[in-house]
Amino acid sequence: MSPSPGPSDSPRNPIDLYHGALRAMVHALAWVAGAGLMVMMLVTSADVILRKLGLSLTGAYDIVKIAATITVAAALPYTTATKGHVAIEFLFHKLGRGGRIVVDALMRLAAMALFGLLAWGCLDYGNSLRAKGEVSMTLELPIFWLPYVLTASCLLVVLIKLYHLTHPGKPMIKP
Repeated sequence: MSPSPGPSDSPRNPIDLYHGALRAMVHALAWVAGAGLMVMMLVTSADVILRKLGLSLTGAYDIVKIAATITVAAALPYTTATKGHVAIEFLFHKLGRGGRIVVDALMRLAAMALFGLLAWGCLDYGNSLRAKGEVSMTLELPIFWLPYVLTASCLLVVLIKLYHLTHPGKPMIKP
């Protein structure tokens, strides 16, 4: 007789694997956002110290601007997954349970449509920057890829909103 499979031996549901992969992407981007914040802090601090010594850090503005874009884009999925956005719920709580469910579902669908359009717009903008050969001001680094990062982030937010729509009342990730 073979032993019965334990919890780790049993095949996982494809939906559970999908949710796990989604959570892993959100956590990875949260680390990227933290790294971007550290880069901004270190570059700004180094630039301030060097300016006090009569020197400057060439390209500090470009580096901080690129790091800020990456930080905001990478933090957006985590904030969405933990339901960390600011919400005004005064009128929402005046509704009955059924009204809250309907309004919540409509708002999630509207947010999915909005972030889907934002992803499309960012992708289009990135393609136009690539076609024009746009570069940063000082270091002349190509910047077409930054809207692509925003595109990926917006698409991830759409998937997170879909998770929240199918799992009402519970955050995807605990903060």
